[in-house]
Amino acid sequence: MIKAGIIGGAGYTAGELIRILINHPKVAIDFVFSTSNAGNHIADVHQDLEGEIALKFTDKIDPEVDVVFLCLGHGNSKAFLQKHTFSDQTKVIDLSNDFRLEKDKHFNDKTFVYGLPELNKAAIKKADYLANPGCFATAIQLAILPLANKDMIKEDIHVNAVTGATGAGTSLSNTTHFTWRDNNFSHYKVFTHQHLGEINQSIVQLQNNYQNDMFFVPNRGNFSRGIFATTYTEFTGTLEQAKEIYKDFYAEAPYTFVSDKEIFLKQVVNTNKCLIHLHKHQNKLLITSVIDNLLKGASGQAVQNMNLMFGFEETLGISLKANYF
Repeated sequence: MIKAGIIGGAGYTAGELIRILINHPKVAIDFVFSTSNAGNHIADVHQDLEGEIALKFTDKIDPEVDVVFLCLGHGNSKAFLQKHTFSDQTKVIDLSNDFRLEKDKHFNDKTFVYGLPELNKAAIKKADYLANPGCFATAIQLAILPLANKDMIKEDIHVNAVTGATGAGTSLSNTTHFTWRDNNFSHYKVFTHQHLGEINQSIVQLQNNYQNDMFFVPNRGNFSRGIFATTYTEFTGTLEQAKEIYKDFYAEAPYTFVSDKEIFLKQVVNTNKCLIHLHKHQNKLLITSVIDNLLKGASGQAVQNMNLMFGFEETLGISLKANYF
């Protein structure tokens, strides 16, 4: 049994982590850190956990825990680690974008490994410090990396993806209020989204000669959770050849599946799965990918990475079952 700590415990990703870890057979939650909620019962904030957890939030850390999850806003994880010291045996899993890029992965004498299991499983198993991928980045990388692995990206990549309201976090803004979000649809950060850096970095990791552009349009949907992404680029092979490439690439990936049928969001909400569907039109391959932004796009993938880092079964404690209706 390993001991886990969670930093930034009041947000959506921390809530998902708690839900997974209280049922994980190899993990005991040691503390959940939140300066704004210190002394309050965790179930008073994450109210669906009423009767399942008696712990209170704390503003103290235990530096000897086996693993700590950083569920802080982007830019805050590095500052937290500069102020707080953990033991040399403590593994750190960061869910922000602070350490995902090659230029940012070194911190003091530690090196963060980029934690997309379908890409870096061998390195993750040896990692002590891990940068968990972004939600859009996960959905888009899983859509395009099989082509990069075969050096088959020959022109620009076009992506249109929609995320649920939880992708914006718990802090309120003009575009997260129910009255704005309901019955509404909009795009944001067009062609400039922060996840482009890690996506392009992973493509180059597999296809060294990749020099094309990715044109990414992120959208806000009027639903709570999930990402529905459509990606297309040039592909000169047949649809059957594309299916073979994708199924071979994900043959050892327990959460990523290539479907012969058209896919939809409810198939993956409340799961750690990514579903992929392929469609060929003239010389273009359309790749549709769907994930739950809070699970495969954040906390579920973080626990998947934790399992790999500690030598547990990769799927231990993470359900595949969707809440369909």
